[in-house]
Amino acid sequence: MNIIKYPEREDWTKIVERPHMDVSQLNDTVAAVLADIRQRGDEAVKGYELKFDHVDLNELAVSDAEMQAAEQLVSQELKDAIVLAHANIKKFHESQRFKGKQVETQPGVVCWQKAVAIEKVGLYIPGGTAPLFSTVLMLATPAKIAGCREIVLCTPPGRDGKVNPAILVAARVAGVSKIFKIGGVQAIGAMAYGTESVPKVYKIFGPGNQFVMAAKQQVSLHDVAIDMPAGPSEVCVVADDTCNVEFVAADLLSQAEHGIDSQVFLITTSHKVIDDVQQAVSRQLDLLPRKEIAQKTLENSTLVLVSNLQEAIELSNAYAPEHLILQTENYMELAEQVVNAGSVFLGQYACESAGDYASGTNHTLPTHGYATAYSGVNLDSYQRKVTFQHLTEEGVRSIGHAVELMAEAEQLDAHKNAMTVRIHAIKH
Repeated sequence: MNIIKYPEREDWTKIVERPHMDVSQLNDTVAAVLADIRQRGDEAVKGYELKFDHVDLNELAVSDAEMQAAEQLVSQELKDAIVLAHANIKKFHESQRFKGKQVETQPGVVCWQKAVAIEKVGLYIPGGTAPLFSTVLMLATPAKIAGCREIVLCTPPGRDGKVNPAILVAARVAGVSKIFKIGGVQAIGAMAYGTESVPKVYKIFGPGNQFVMAAKQQVSLHDVAIDMPAGPSEVCVVADDTCNVEFVAADLLSQAEHGIDSQVFLITTSHKVIDDVQQAVSRQLDLLPRKEIAQKTLENSTLVLVSNLQEAIELSNAYAPEHLILQTENYMELAEQVVNAGSVFLGQYACESAGDYASGTNHTLPTHGYATAYSGVNLDSYQRKVTFQHLTEEGVRSIGHAVELMAEAEQLDAHKNAMTVRIHAIKH
């Protein structure tokens, strides 16, 4: 763990910088796969499933029989947990419903907005070392609430050609329309372009490795919208000497086990916290099944000692973390000063895991500093705002001449005339 004590502000930019890698060769590979899928559809997808996921598939779609079998393979206890988490996620996202109101901007001129669901959305759920069935709930639940007509899910199968049963159970609970056994770049291509089996969608959601992220960014240039740009997952913990160091260590490790490229960042005002957290991390690390992954992540982690909590929250805002945990005595006061963060966890008992699974907030969040400009996934992510306006004769009298003058000043005579003919019609 890298310890930095009392850094000067001019050094903050370097401290918060994420690792950059050369993706030029990766982009070429991704582009070739996408082009092949666009041209050959299902045949190409199956070929890449064999090449990358090492499974020979006859059918890409998950069958009803597979859905029913999955129900028997997931314990009732886990099903109950999934249902509980879904209920909380649903409750929180339902509270985000948009209610537009009509506004009379001038006499006879009325404007309003209406939220309209994106009709077809695609969800990507990684498999890999950790099948993220919780992400199914996070992505499909708000899509259902928003009223998306078709919710398509792609996830890589195991070598036995089957999808993790917990993913299928979560998909049923959350109301997914169609599920396909497709992973990686080929999944993004299938949803972006459409194939014989997979419907083309209008927006793609979901995390993934560097190949998936590159594929999402490439298809977003011309073919489909995406939720947000993203990189490896990350956490920043701000702690003072009132924190529970065992909790802080557990929070850092919960992030570290995601993958060796995950980001772990601790900012504290206490020498003792740094020493005690390091000891607690060492003790807890030995007990983790994913110890080797977490160990490699921690080698690149950063622990920063600062003079006061004001400086701590300003450094956190400069970092713009995906997850921010405030384990300080005055966490509510600090929370008011948070400007850049994906999701914030307040006090000793609000661990990142709560938001990852069952508190109700969404865990699909901006990483790599994108929290300066992007929100995490929410109900608005699945909707568009369509504006309406209605003008009466009185409305034309109210704004007509202003429209004429502005159009004329921009040398757009046809624009001016569209209003002029209406003004003349009213006068006669």
